[in-house]
Amino acid sequence: MIEKRWVSKTVTISLYAVITGILIIEVFLNLTPPVSRDALIHHLAIPKLWLTHGGFYEMPWASFSYYPMNIDLLYLLSLYFKNDIVPKFIHLAFGIGIGVLVYRYLGKRFGRNWGLLGFLIFFSTPVIVRLSTTVYVDLGMAFFTTASVLAWIKWQSEGYKDLKWFILSAVCMGLAAGSKYNALIAWFFLNLMVVFYYSRDTRKGLQAVKFGVVFFVVTLFVVSPWFIKNYIQTGNPIYPLLNNLVGFLHDTGKAGGSLAASTDGNWSSSIFQRRAVMFGEEFWEILFIPVRIFFQGKDSSPQYFDGVLNPILIVMLPFAFLKKDFGRDRLFFILFSVFFLLMACFITIIRIRYILPIIPFLAILSVMGIRNCIEWTKRLPRPVGHIGIIMISSITVILVALNILYLKDCFYTIKPARYIFHRETKDEFLIRNIGYYPAVKYINENLPDDSRIFFMFIGRQGYYLDRSYYYDSSFGMKTIENMVKASKDRRDFQEYLYSMKSTHILMRTDLFNKYLRDNFSEETIGRFLGLAKDYWRPVYASNGYVVMEVKK
Repeated sequence: MIEKRWVSKTVTISLYAVITGILIIEVFLNLTPPVSRDALIHHLAIPKLWLTHGGFYEMPWASFSYYPMNIDLLYLLSLYFKNDIVPKFIHLAFGIGIGVLVYRYLGKRFGRNWGLLGFLIFFSTPVIVRLSTTVYVDLGMAFFTTASVLAWIKWQSEGYKDLKWFILSAVCMGLAAGSKYNALIAWFFLNLMVVFYYSRDTRKGLQAVKFGVVFFVVTLFVVSPWFIKNYIQTGNPIYPLLNNLVGFLHDTGKAGGSLAASTDGNWSSSIFQRRAVMFGEEFWEILFIPVRIFFQGKDSSPQYFDGVLNPILIVMLPFAFLKKDFGRDRLFFILFSVFFLLMACFITIIRIRYILPIIPFLAILSVMGIRNCIEWTKRLPRPVGHIGIIMISSITVILVALNILYLKDCFYTIKPARYIFHRETKDEFLIRNIGYYPAVKYINENLPDDSRIFFMFIGRQGYYLDRSYYYDSSFGMKTIENMVKASKDRRDFQEYLYSMKSTHILMRTDLFNKYLRDNFSEETIGRFLGLAKDYWRPVYASNGYVVMEVKK
């Protein structure tokens, strides 16, 4: 008995130590200026534009500015006080919050150490580590989704008696949907499950439908401010989703969009067509994507899902069903995870952070699987049982260690100590991490306040720019195509150039030149560039980026 207590206490201390170490490293990473892509495009850039214009500022050239922005409002408050470091800690706090929910669920059922293990598996998963050090909104959306599901399970497990858990579930789902459109998948699924499970458990079909309606109405009420805003501005409450359909019904005439990010109509083709053309993948490779994402994920790689998971989330999954206890919860978790995963994989661009709401539940199921394996090996004869426990524990430690190695790589890539300990300035840090920043710095320090910059092949990242800017949804390709067509006649070219109403162009030159070579003949390129030289004057160039003045 004394030996068991000593082992349990040692495990507890070890788990706390590892979790604390991860938190300390992430705090260091979060003390640096934001450099993550979507933060500079969207989650900091849009709130900054709102503050600049004194309120909601419509940006039809940026479709994502119509996405729901509950979490971004928290960032706006921080930016109001001229601080863009705090938003990183806000997003980290949501990650910690999800870990606490996982801990509480497992801890109440199996004990503290199993709860801590669930926290560690979730919180150290590479995609969670990455997101916890960025100004994104995915962890906020996942926190509210997880809270909604667990509150609903609490209401169900108590015999549908305490309505506060039902209302809390609906409110949290509304907050999730108001944070990111991906939560609409979870809303649809949980709303159906409210009706199905209540009807099955109580045999009261009409009452089940009533609860389903109430859940929908409460959720809709919470998320409705964003839907109302979009309807007023575009005629489509969930713009840019389903906009081809809404545009047909209301004649809005605006381009459609996918569930996650893209609004380009080219994404309407099936996932099989897209990945076969873009990455040369075979049918069976695409079919096994829901499994591949756990083993092949890579950061900044569209082919490999732009993120990293850990195999423990799927390797230990089958063992969660070895025992019959908590069978209803396990079944619901796996149904939710499979439904969300398939919907996210096959109706939109595949990125691991788009399936974030399933990771807390996979972490819970993984811990159940590890526990079941250990419980099973304990019943074996002593030498075999001990060896089995050591093997299972070793596999768990090795797989979790992969997460720690990922965190170490992040630390050495960002090198936060230089900035934190004042061995480099903010400008030096940004120049080291953002290739186009010197050009942005030049614009901020040298161009007139009324300058208007058009972005061409720089990824739409406008947060650090202190001048008005805009871009097209094709990163500049459509604009170049129109310019090339107009270059057949000097007057047409001049009129198109002036219709852009831009004073300068910020361009990444290698991608600009590659696009021209890949799409136009040498004769056409020569004509276009010859004419462009009469109207574009380079005023700054650095790191492959150039600032062009548009001559009047």
